[in-house]
Amino acid sequence: MDLNEEELRALTGEDEDEATVIDDEEYGEKNEKGPGETETDSSVSFQVGIGSGVEWTCGVSDLNRMSFDCFKVTYKTPVPTGEVYFAETFDDGSLDRCGLAVSQLERASSLLPAAGQWAVEQLKENKVPGDLGLVLKSRAKHHAIAAPLVKPFVFQDEPLVVQYEVNFQDGIDCGGAYIKLLSDTGSLNLEQFHDRTPYTIMFGPDKCGEDYKLHFIFRHKNPLNKDMEEKHAKRADVDLKKFYTDKKTHLYTLVLNPDNSYEMFIDQSSVSRGSLLQDVVPPVNPPKEIDDPHDSKPDDWDERAKIPDPEAEKPDDWDEDAPAKVEDPDAVKPEGWLDDELEFVADPTAEKPEDWDEEMDGEWEAPQIPNPACETAPGCGEWKRPMINNPQYKGKWKAPLVDNSNYQGVWKPRKIQNPDYFEDLQPFRMTPFKALGLELWSMTSDIYFDNFIVTSRKEVADRWASDSWGLKKLVASANEPGILAQLTMAAEERPWLWVIYILTVGLPIGLAVLFCWPKVPAGHIHPEGPHRTSLTGLNPVLQKVEEDYVYKKTDLPGVDLEEEEEDEEEAADEDKAAEAADEAAAAAAGLTSICEDCI
Repeated sequence: MDLNEEELRALTGEDEDEATVIDDEEYGEKNEKGPGETETDSSVSFQVGIGSGVEWTCGVSDLNRMSFDCFKVTYKTPVPTGEVYFAETFDDGSLDRCGLAVSQLERASSLLPAAGQWAVEQLKENKVPGDLGLVLKSRAKHHAIAAPLVKPFVFQDEPLVVQYEVNFQDGIDCGGAYIKLLSDTGSLNLEQFHDRTPYTIMFGPDKCGEDYKLHFIFRHKNPLNKDMEEKHAKRADVDLKKFYTDKKTHLYTLVLNPDNSYEMFIDQSSVSRGSLLQDVVPPVNPPKEIDDPHDSKPDDWDERAKIPDPEAEKPDDWDEDAPAKVEDPDAVKPEGWLDDELEFVADPTAEKPEDWDEEMDGEWEAPQIPNPACETAPGCGEWKRPMINNPQYKGKWKAPLVDNSNYQGVWKPRKIQNPDYFEDLQPFRMTPFKALGLELWSMTSDIYFDNFIVTSRKEVADRWASDSWGLKKLVASANEPGILAQLTMAAEERPWLWVIYILTVGLPIGLAVLFCWPKVPAGHIHPEGPHRTSLTGLNPVLQKVEEDYVYKKTDLPGVDLEEEEEDEEEAADEDKAAEAADEAAAAAAGLTSICEDCI
């Protein structure tokens, strides 16, 4: 619509003061920090058009394109509302807190690619002005980056809550977006962070091929030999594919409680829950008893539940040599069978190739083709009786099976006490961690991470999410295509949906027309008057009146007096019928108006 700024404001009823927004350029100017200023001073306001399918930053230059139905969203760098061990938004555009690492594997081998690159950028789609995130920029390379916590997290009496955002902006072929909580070993060097750096917990999405996972892995220390063993939580209870393919920003949350229970959330909806004692593989605690490795099955152990009956004998009339198939004695050769004709004959049109060498290739023979004489005959060549099942065939005789009186069951080794048994009833008491890191190999670039937080309070993480991820969700929802656009896109991918659309929309309309629209034929021409509209189909009474009227008008007059008197009486009746038809026509006109309204 070619409306200028004043006409648009007049149409929407907005005052000039109410239309104040901050576009990207204004934000850039206002966000230029002088000495001593921090990123918490940044506040950005913008508007998003609902139903337009496009994200609008409603500056003055955009007013002619802006949707009339807008809402205002204000973004400000989120600040935790409680005690946290780690919080990072990247809104200052800096990676100063993070240690960029080069994998030792890459340093040890010149065959491996160089370290992948990281950047701090806005989202490609549904961006929120002023909101920045960490982006994995390289594909098919090792990426490692980490940052220290405010203080180490020690697993005692408080829960652990870990939360962050991921957006697979270009989809994902094969790769992960999980985080590692790096163990407090006393020798942790974030600049040397690599795939073998000790970690306490690994959490987050991972995908390769058609296998979509949400990892929760923790490393448990064996109290006997002090070895560390990875424990994998059970798979999520929902289909995770959409979170990898919709190119939206999703929120991943892990809650780990001192009572050994855990729960994983995606977009604040639970997708898996369980116990560290029962729902991890391999189990934290080994079995009390194990099979004796030195026990072996005795030679005379009989595991056969059934054996051939030793007293059974083969019947005297059992013929093991009888064939399974015999010729059908009742078969008769079809009439017209050509015994003297061959089924295949040499092709009379074939010619020996000019380069055929009989010394090298042997004597040339024309290729075989079906015998033309056999096309109309039931068959050619020697006739043979067809084969049928032999009714005397019984096969090799076997003694029937009976219960084994010496059956001892399936042998199993005896159980002994497990020398490696231990019982750890508090697997929650894991190794403390002091840093958070991303150590990834991905075949897809532009994976977006944002708004990491580590705390001991779920409500703190929820408030943090509402101030950060909640705005991204709001913008993405506002920019979703309308219902008609979604239906059209779905039908482009699955053309058979058009049939369902037509039936869904067309059937009710067709029924409404069928039952509400009057059936009005071209009309009848009566001898005594103008065209009359047929009332058939509107009302049974009206239909009967019209039928009587038409019937009476078609009677032929007679020449005798009785017939003339009858004609006069019929004429009077016809006048009455005509008056009734006129009244019925008026009523029908009202009914037609009602039906048109219902249509």
